[in-house]
Formats: sequence, structure tokens, C-alpha cells
Amino acid sequence: HEAFSAEKLMKLIEENPKAKVIAHPESEAHILKIAEFIGSTTQLLKYAQENPATEFIVGTEVGILHQMAQDVPNKTLIPLPAKEDNTCACSECHFMKVNTLEKLYNCLKNESPAVEVPEEISIEAIKPIERMLDLSK
Repeated sequence: HEAFSAEKLMKLIEENPKAKVIAHPESEAHILKIAEFIGSTTQLLKYAQENPATEFIVGTEVGILHQMAQDVPNKTLIPLPAKEDNTCACSECHFMKVNTLEKLYNCLKNESPAVEVPEEISIEAIKPIERMLDLSK
């Protein structure tokens, strides 16, 4: 969510003046300032389903955008382009791509690997998680 281009977003808005800009809260501040709606993945989908607009410029991970397109086939979803690469239309979370069902299964079964951080970091780290959970209510 940190790879979105504000310049490319402004161009998309110019080319698609009726489109609503929606973004995941993990997007950078310059994107969130422009977005008309900010929400979790579930909230972005719900917004697109319930909003009468027919066009949306969407700032989220490419896999989510694909699912959204299946759930709102009567609406146009325009992916927000990345900064550095003109060949990719959306941001792609590379860290999510290393997760597998097998790794998740082993992690839950063995309760490992453990991640240990100093308490002062964990106190700060819980804040964005709580914010995302609050947004999903």
C-alpha cells in the first residue's frame, strides 16, 4: 500500500471525474488525503456495493481488487497505479505472497516461530492493529 503514486492518481481523477477514490488505510498519507472513503478490505467492498456511483479508483492490493471486481461486476473499478513501475496497475503486497496455508498450519499447530519485541515497541505496534479492527466494525 506504500507504492501508490499521487501524480498518477491525480491523472486518473482528471480522466475519470465521476469516479470515487477509495483506499485501504495502510496507504500513504498523500493518498488518504485525496480518498473520499478509507476503509478495510471489507469496508471498501461494502462501500462499492452500496454507493450509487458506478466508477471507483481503488487503492488496495491487486488480489483484493480482483475479488472486488467479482463482487461488483456492474461497476468499474480502476486500480490505482504504483509509483515506480508502469507495467503494474496496482500495488502488490509482496509480504503477503510469502504466506502459504502450510506455513499458517504449522504456525498454529506448533505456535512458532515466536516473534519477540521490546515492550515499548509492542505498545506502539498494537495501535494500528486496534485502529484497523475499529474501522472494520
